[in-house]
Order: sequence, then C-alpha cells, then structure tokens
Amino acid sequence: MTIADATGRHHAPAPEARILSLVPSLTETLVALGLGPQIVGRTGYCIHPRKTVKAIKSVGGTKRVNWRKVAAAGATHAVLNIDENPKEMAEELDRRGIVPIVTHPIEVADNGPLIRLLGALFGREAEAERLARAVEAALAALPAADTLPPRRVLYLVWKGPWMTVSEDTYISRMLALINWHTVASAPDRRYPEIEMTEDLLAGTDLVLLSSEPFPFQDNHATLFAGEFPAHAHKVRLVDGELLAWYGVRAVPGLDYLRALAAAEAGQ
Repeated sequence: MTIADATGRHHAPAPEARILSLVPSLTETLVALGLGPQIVGRTGYCIHPRKTVKAIKSVGGTKRVNWRKVAAAGATHAVLNIDENPKEMAEELDRRGIVPIVTHPIEVADNGPLIRLLGALFGREAEAERLARAVEAALAALPAADTLPPRRVLYLVWKGPWMTVSEDTYISRMLALINWHTVASAPDRRYPEIEMTEDLLAGTDLVLLSSEPFPFQDNHATLFAGEFPAHAHKVRLVDGELLAWYGVRAVPGLDYLRALAAAEAGQ
C-alpha cells in the first residue's frame, strides 16, 4: 500500500519515521495524533502544544532552515506545505535522503483527508479517524452560509507593506463558510501586497487584523482607525491561528468562526 501526498507522489507507510515538521499547524496535529516522540525537528514558528514543542529542537523557519541542524536531527521524513515551504526546500530534503511529505489543504473540508493522510503514513490510523471525524462534525454544525448576512472583508496579514489573502487560500475558504468574502484578491498571487485606499475600504464591510503572521494588536487597530477614521467602525482584531491553522486546530477554529458570525449578526 502507498499513500499519495499533494504532489501526487506515493509514499510507503512509515510508522517508525523520524519526522521533521516544517509547518506549525501540522506539528500541532502530529502531536495530537500521538506522534510527538517521533518529531525530531521543527521550525521556530511551531509553538503548539507549547510543552511538547519546547523539547523539540528548532531547525530554522518555514522558508529557510539551517541544514547543519537538519542533518543533526537525523530525520527520515519531512512534513511540508505548498504555501508555507518553498519548493526548493522539498527538493533539497529529497536530495539529502529525507522523504518530503507535501500537503496543500485549501478547502476546510480538506482537513479530514489531510489528517487521515498523516495517520496512514505514520501508523496512527485510529487516532486520525477520530480527529478527522471531530473536524467534520464541527464543519457540519455550522449554519449554511446562505442563511447568514454576507460581508465583504479585507483580511490583513501584514503591514509595511499591507498584505492580504486571495480567494484561493484556506483563510478565504474558511471565511466563506460564514458568507464572508475576501476583497483585494489577485489572481496571480495568493498573498498580494495592496495599496490601502479610500476606494478599497469603501467596498469593504469589515477590516480584519489577524494576530499572525504579523502580530496585530489593539494599538494597530487604534492607529488604523486614526488613519482611516471613516472606516474605524469596520476594524476587528481576529485570531489568525484559529482562522488559518488547519489540522487539529480546525475544531476550535470552526467554533470561533461561528462565534464571529453570531457577533456580527448581533446574536
């Protein structure tokens, strides 16, 4: 039996794998599947669950790693994501004899297959099935999008320059579940830079300042409101981990999404 990853590459099950996890949300998911003892390296952005990851050595970031530390970790497999890790990193891992497992969830419904993929690869099928069903139950519990008031939202992930998310991203698909639709998309870029203008904001119902990757906080919301006073009432701080992290975090993420919808609907 082999299991295909997001690139179509087939992998043999490897229940004894030594895993290099280079995606924060997948590190958390691997731990939830009981694979924490097999994770031999992570990125500095892999921060959950804190107690477990603290004991795992960091090998760098999601875009660039320290290859000396990678070699010292002695990994057999590496878990990556098309959005978060460059293709060249996967190729170099492969060249070094570390099997790259590439993931690419876009739809929120992709969480079930993603979790089952990891479970099948690393010998945690039963744990993966329980977790996948929990995600699917949380997704099914959401009200139908067309029963909720539509909102045009500008979801900001960076400042200096301002950056947002295109429609073809997990974040946008997550928000669409509650009939919130991202604006300022670019067909050729998944995380485009934008110019913040009155015209752009006039076509926006809500401006969402994400807590990550840029750590937007109350002071940033205040500054934004001061710079664009006509749109101050639209600004909201949102938890980027709950809206952008897939895998195990999708369960509380979907609960959070439902709460956002209810708050904006005045329920």
